[in-house]
Amino acid sequence: MSTLYPLKFKPVFKDKIWGGQKIKTVLGQDFSPLPNCGEVWALSGVENNQTLIINGFLESNNLSELLEIYMGDLVGDNIYQKFGNEFPILIKFIDANDWLSIQVHPYDDLAWKRHKSLGKSEMWYIFDAEENAELISGFSEEINKDQYQKHLDNKTLKQVMNFEKVKSGDVYYMPAGRVHALGPGVLLAEIQQTSDITYRIYDWDRIDEAGMMRELHIEEALDAIDFQVYDQYKTDYTPKLNSTVNLVESPYFTTRLIDIDKPIKKDYSELDSFVIYVCAEGAINLKYDNVEYHLSNGEAMLLPAVINEIELFPQQESKILEVYMVIS
Repeated sequence: MSTLYPLKFKPVFKDKIWGGQKIKTVLGQDFSPLPNCGEVWALSGVENNQTLIINGFLESNNLSELLEIYMGDLVGDNIYQKFGNEFPILIKFIDANDWLSIQVHPYDDLAWKRHKSLGKSEMWYIFDAEENAELISGFSEEINKDQYQKHLDNKTLKQVMNFEKVKSGDVYYMPAGRVHALGPGVLLAEIQQTSDITYRIYDWDRIDEAGMMRELHIEEALDAIDFQVYDQYKTDYTPKLNSTVNLVESPYFTTRLIDIDKPIKKDYSELDSFVIYVCAEGAINLKYDNVEYHLSNGEAMLLPAVINEIELFPQQESKILEVYMVIS
């Protein structure tokens, strides 16, 4: 069997009613033919939306095909035992030119019961935010289901939503059950469980080109919503140059930030997991087995689990999101 190596992918572009142009103008991915490109699926094993490998002898294969052959060598033995031939992480870039719907995602048990799917916990890393850009994360006050339903009926739900001003570098963890929405002027990376289940609660009474409103999932969402109010919704962290800083540790993924302006070595020999690199700023060359691989802002790369040691060479000060899983 031929040796695995760092893998790059051909992204899948998604036209969205709320999408904009920053996928092209900021991330430089001007090969999207879509007028309102709202999402780029940069690394995906979702059925019918698989990203294809674009480098090396595995070119044109997808993640499911690789998993059938390489199994734990690709993702880690414990991860393969749990997820089989389904790659468990999905990486997206999202450009909001208008408000996304107020929505919620189901947790694992509910998603499996209803859809035979994983749930959807996710995190957002803000690439770029216009002045006064906002997002919604959770509730601003304690309400019960009856009060929530009254706000829906009266179209006053936003009165009890927690609005947050955002800027570049902000991090938000959105566990399954947390009601949320992304506002206009925000470009971000989304790291999530492999799931495409979204329950729309409110879509701002928006009408599409055909004069139709998008489907809502009011009843389905009710059993998924976490009504608890939390003290803080944004993730606190302090970047440190030429160091690796924890952002999010969850049962579904761990994400860390590598902020570098000089070469560093990384050793993953103790980690039983794949590693995904997402370039959030700048550009790097990654060296493995005497071969260099390039990663630019707005690109993702997969390091198979059998890769232990690599070197990173930043072309300028660069920020890389490092994503992996820990399965006990």
